[in-house]
Amino acid sequence: MFAGKKITVMGLGLLGRGVGDTKYLAQQGADLLVTDLKTEEELRSSLDQLKEFSNITYVLGKHRLEDFENKDMVLKGNDIPLNNKYINHAREHGVEVVMSGALFHELSNLKMIGITGTRGKTTVTHLIHHALENSLLGGNIRGVSNLELLDQTEGKDIAVFELDSWQLQGFGDRKISPNIAVFTNFMEDHLNYYKGDMDLYFKDKANIFLHQKDGDVLIIGEEMEEKIKEYRDNYIVARRGDVDPSWHPNLIGEHNEKNVACAYHVLKIYGLTDEQIKESFMFFKGIEGRLEDIGEVNGVQIFNDSTSTTPAATAAGIAALKEGGKTIVITGGADKELPLDGFNEVLDSADHVILLAGSGTEKLERDEKQHNSIQSAVTEAFGTAEEGDVILFSPGFASFGMFKNEYDRNDQFLACIKEARLT
Repeated sequence: MFAGKKITVMGLGLLGRGVGDTKYLAQQGADLLVTDLKTEEELRSSLDQLKEFSNITYVLGKHRLEDFENKDMVLKGNDIPLNNKYINHAREHGVEVVMSGALFHELSNLKMIGITGTRGKTTVTHLIHHALENSLLGGNIRGVSNLELLDQTEGKDIAVFELDSWQLQGFGDRKISPNIAVFTNFMEDHLNYYKGDMDLYFKDKANIFLHQKDGDVLIIGEEMEEKIKEYRDNYIVARRGDVDPSWHPNLIGEHNEKNVACAYHVLKIYGLTDEQIKESFMFFKGIEGRLEDIGEVNGVQIFNDSTSTTPAATAAGIAALKEGGKTIVITGGADKELPLDGFNEVLDSADHVILLAGSGTEKLERDEKQHNSIQSAVTEAFGTAEEGDVILFSPGFASFGMFKNEYDRNDQFLACIKEARLT
């Protein structure tokens, strides 16, 4: 399919998805040019995984317009800015621009359940995948290449994809949408990327349902109804209370009751019985970094909410733990240009606040010391905590600056907790 095709891969990255997509295309015999603004040194861990391929040329530390001409295809990475001049140049020269999630949907011949939303999409995605034994998990999943999944479709009934706004740009370009679409909620986020324009953000998100065909289904969270009414009148509303909380003992908080409701309605549409759904939810352990209970250290309960990248997400985490002992929250990071109205009051509801340094943290104008390492912050947390207390790591901001990415932030926090258990 891709043998002999001249393809530019724009954005190799460090998260594994770009590497996997590139490896798949190289194995297929494509003539590849990989270009990334990161340098060779910065991309070393990714480049080392591609050393065996002689059909890959690299242009690193920059992009060149000529690399977007005379190509059969450009594979665009997730976080390439809107109206990127190189992507526009490719289109002006008749070069097809694609993204890997949408390309998988077109080529796999599998039906797709797609999940988006500002918050909750990862939990909903994993709940559904957990319940559907013959499903394929993809999209915005750490280390998973969408194109490599094309070799794993045999014996699978359906693909379950977490789709962020960037990946949904690719669906919009191809004018396709998942067969079953879930839109959990819509809140302020990524305003640095969208230059403060929430309409642009929603426009990308809306590709989850805009191109659905007859027989396709849209499920929305209860807060979405007024917004979606502007576009269509056939949808299912998933409401908190649709599922008894005793069905999901490992998922706490009101926000997770809403997430479970979304997953429940998908599984009912797919044909599972209430008993099958309940059994699946009962054994679901939760997702790493999403209000994840990672156990105790010296009688102090630790919750890892490292994927919290907005103040609203941190607020939900603090609220979910309010019934426990004294709450010590570690928060802060890089600015995403999100409104911070009321966030200081949310933090004041915790018993002790520990701040990570960052441009977003500075906007809070709080008196607490700002820590320049996660180790220093965790040390203060344990120095403050007593038996029966709760430590919540919930950044509420982006990871840029102190960390390579949100996964690095997660891993560093877990390493600190592991070290604490050994001392």
